[in-house]
Amino acid sequence: MAKEIALNEMDTLSIQEVIDSLSKSYIKIIKGRKNLDLFPSVMMWGQPGVGKSQAIRQIAKNIEKETGKSVKVTDVRLLLFNPIDLRGIPVANESKTLAVWLKPQIFQMDPSDKVINILFLDEISAAPQSVQSAAYQITLDRTVGEHKLPDNCIVIAAGNRVSDKSVAYKMPKALANRLLHFNISTSFNDWRKWALHNNINPIILAFLADRPDLLNTFDTSNESLAFSTPRSWEMVSNILNNISEDVDEVYSLIAGLVGGGIAFELRTYSSVYQQLPKVEDIFAGRSVSVPRKVSEIFALSAMMVKRVKENKQDYIGIANSIKYASRFPTDFGLLVLEEYLSIDETYKRKLLMLPEFSRWLSANAGILNGQVHGLFK
Repeated sequence: MAKEIALNEMDTLSIQEVIDSLSKSYIKIIKGRKNLDLFPSVMMWGQPGVGKSQAIRQIAKNIEKETGKSVKVTDVRLLLFNPIDLRGIPVANESKTLAVWLKPQIFQMDPSDKVINILFLDEISAAPQSVQSAAYQITLDRTVGEHKLPDNCIVIAAGNRVSDKSVAYKMPKALANRLLHFNISTSFNDWRKWALHNNINPIILAFLADRPDLLNTFDTSNESLAFSTPRSWEMVSNILNNISEDVDEVYSLIAGLVGGGIAFELRTYSSVYQQLPKVEDIFAGRSVSVPRKVSEIFALSAMMVKRVKENKQDYIGIANSIKYASRFPTDFGLLVLEEYLSIDETYKRKLLMLPEFSRWLSANAGILNGQVHGLFK
């Protein structure tokens, strides 16, 4: 029997480190007008819910931003596929002497120079062996049978480890030796930046800043169906953002995603959250105290970013919020301003002209040293 890849012998990286590494590599190849097949196909290993799918979307956005090309992602959930879905359907040729294979949908990609395609083969380790064989041919040779991927295509696969005790088959070492592997872990400090940028509900940010151990409670020895992962917290956020921010009102829904124990702790914490300063008072320039707890500053940061995204033309209010953020610890103030500036390039230029922004930079230049250069890219 083939042995599982010894992932414990590999460096463990955060999902953001994987995003940064792959984005930088692909962008350099594309800008250098080199062939994408010079870069090996990628295999992301990680437990369920660590954000592998979100990573692909972020890589696509990064490539689009830096190269100006349109990036199209083809997301293939291999657990739901059979070999015919990958190879196509055999039909007789015109003379009815040979069989030809109709090209499957996943190979219908735009080969033009203005486009970069990403083929994401998700759940590859959970697919039946017959499907895996076809999928592995794609990752290794960029072909299946008669069909070939276009030259402008990136291939990334992802799956769970056998040790995660989800549905997973072992990968033969001969195959593993031809892939670039990433062993992915989770950490709150890494996830918080993604969460703030992606409108994760402020109460979740505050709660997890207070209890970072509850970001990911996946445990192979626990038979519970509901447990917390970055993915399940994103779903909780969607409920709070779109159904009700009253945790009591949607308590049963939250418990069904992260488990009753964690849902109870979140409900208890929500009473503390309600005592935070009102974001409208901050933007109105009223005298508002700055919380002392890190978790509460996280929550306010998220609320401020959300307020700016919803009211981008309120420059007086934004200036007031920058004054308020200048009273945060420096790293929190930097986090807020980075999010303000990341909304879009045109808006970024307008914000950089605000006197309050310049004053904040001047006041913190000695502490930040080289950290601020990224704000002006």
